[in-house]
Amino acid sequence: MTNLEQRVLTQVSAIISNEEQVIGRRGILVPLKKALINEANIKIIIDIVSEDPALAAHLLLRSNTAVSAGLVSTKNRSIKDALIRLGQVNIYRYAFSFYLKERLDELEEPYKKLVKGYWKLNEVIAVDSVSLLREETDKGNALKIDADEMQTLALFSVFGQVITLTAFAYLNSEQEKPISLKVIKSLIDSHQQTLSIEAFESLGLDDDLRNEFLIAHNLQQTTNPDSAGLLLRRVLSKRGLLINPL
Repeated sequence: MTNLEQRVLTQVSAIISNEEQVIGRRGILVPLKKALINEANIKIIIDIVSEDPALAAHLLLRSNTAVSAGLVSTKNRSIKDALIRLGQVNIYRYAFSFYLKERLDELEEPYKKLVKGYWKLNEVIAVDSVSLLREETDKGNALKIDADEMQTLALFSVFGQVITLTAFAYLNSEQEKPISLKVIKSLIDSHQQTLSIEAFESLGLDDDLRNEFLIAHNLQQTTNPDSAGLLLRRVLSKRGLLINPL
């Protein structure tokens, strides 16, 4: 590693550890997380989510993805129905990804285009993962994997790259002379595992999500046949995206 790469790695890691800088608008996310941790009454959670109509619409849309895939029979027609079915873990994961996506839309070029490319890949992987879950169900393999858990995990498939490139964009915005994109590409290629784990730990995401991410990327093993990570591993392997290839 060159001196420049080491310096950039240190600075990027420092930015990743700053949740507010990475995730941006947190007015709803902070009280929502607190309410979910404290297992607040569903009415309180509904009131918090409803303060941001865009977030409420997003959660309702996401909650009906499993219905569209044929994995859940009843469509959620209200935000209350959606939140009750999603459960606290999936509510927060979806909300986090929603606000992260908003933050990415604020980036300057060329970072915005690059990060949005990764985000689009996340979305495609999420569709593939839910479809694979449906295929297994149709085959009679009654996996005890919640469709939303499958989708929320898949939305973090290339989380390390998204967060690292975002942090690099913020770092470069403060430089008199921009640092070459080749530097961050080299760091992502060589430190993807470390940067991904740092992102999960620094941004306060749940341990189950991090563990299933590690399983999905073949960095951690499990004997649980109902692991969403194991199913996602098949999708990532097919696309050549595993951090630790099979």
